[in-house]
Amino acid sequence: MQRFKPAPEVYGLVARELAVAPIRLRMVAAHAWDVLGALRAGYAAAFVARSGNVPYPLGPQPDIVASDMIAVADRIIAVDTA
Repeated sequence: MQRFKPAPEVYGLVARELAVAPIRLRMVAAHAWDVLGALRAGYAAAFVARSGNVPYPLGPQPDIVASDMIAVADRIIAVDTA
């Protein structure tokens, strides 16, 4: 059976291939559906809030939201190494 995002099986493939628990991985994306799918599959997530782009207001929310990749990377380092 073919599956597509945001099906949890799609995100689970990464954790299985790396032999790492999903919560130890983080999806970084500028697309709300990617972040939402990863969160629902048990991953941490960071959202790159480009102009006019916001996370979905319903459902789980990423713990990191920033306007560009540099700011997202800085926040990931601060959060994941604390």
